[in-house]
Amino acid sequence: MTNWGLTPIGHLVAVLLVLQLSASAQPDRGREAFEQICATCHGLDGKGAPGRENLRVAMPDFTDCAFASREPDADWLAVAHEGGPARGFSPLMPPHGESLGAETLEAVVAHLRTFCTDARWPAGELNLPRAQLTEKAFPEDEAVVEFVANAEHESAAELALVYEKRIGPRAQLELELPLALAEDASGSRQAGLGDVALGAKVALWHSKARGEIVSIAGEVVLPTGERDRGLGGGTTVLEPSVLFAKLLPADAFLQAQLLGEFPTRGARGDDELQLRVALGKSFFEDGGFGREWAPICELVATRVFARGEPDFEVDAAPQLHVALSRRQHVRLSLGARIPLNRTRERPLRALLFVLWDWYDGGFTEGWR
Repeated sequence: MTNWGLTPIGHLVAVLLVLQLSASAQPDRGREAFEQICATCHGLDGKGAPGRENLRVAMPDFTDCAFASREPDADWLAVAHEGGPARGFSPLMPPHGESLGAETLEAVVAHLRTFCTDARWPAGELNLPRAQLTEKAFPEDEAVVEFVANAEHESAAELALVYEKRIGPRAQLELELPLALAEDASGSRQAGLGDVALGAKVALWHSKARGEIVSIAGEVVLPTGERDRGLGGGTTVLEPSVLFAKLLPADAFLQAQLLGEFPTRGARGDDELQLRVALGKSFFEDGGFGREWAPICELVATRVFARGEPDFEVDAAPQLHVALSRRQHVRLSLGARIPLNRTRERPLRALLFVLWDWYDGGFTEGWR
């Protein structure tokens, strides 16, 4: 092998130079492919080519960070590789997988990411599958129907309607309307409105390179449910929390929430501190371009401060999260909350939710 008279240090410098040139060539490769092929419809500026306004579907604006930041690179790559119908979009978007190849399309997606220049918006990679109990750190536009039912002991169930609205790059507002079914002190079954909750969330820090996001959230639970009928707690409760999410190798992920529950002064109730941790892994059909499945296991440790009984309660919550629609914007999760201690007085609970990411389209859109 010819060494061209280079010292070992010289060889190292040469290798690093080649790697740097290769890395710098990747965006150029993506920009070249985009300008030669994709710009015909999407325009050189990513806002849509002139003359395409009369198409049956509007061209996406890749400079609009509110749109461009929400989905991970893998979602855009699936549409570019397999075509629009692969994710429930228009067939006017043709597949380019065979003609361009995965590496070139990855470079194109990297070029598309340069159109959004506002770094305040968290990357879509940090928008992880929603767990049953641990709240997401990523701010979202979602509507969720949650159902919780006791599988043993006393008969009780709750159906909650949750509406989440994103405000700007990092904030989110939330409204939760619970409909409760319970037994009162006499054993009669009661049904009605439970305790309504109002909440807000703000992402404090995020990094796509590190695969991490940190947020803070606060919720006020109002005593709208009738306590005497077993439908509410009878007091206003303040619930501040800190949220964290971390991407792990091989499409695994970790989510965590430290949550406090503090009834207002002089009210009935106990202060609580909860640590919720969710560990999951995503699997994708069709070679990585199709439906997402995510088994998740959660652990919840609760410390109750004003109780003369054992201080800690620990629960496990195994669950399966799956995308129902091809667009991945309608999702289902099934699970159970299993007490790991004090099992005689705390029931096993069945958990279910249906989630609709309404920013990505109507509930009936994107299924085929």
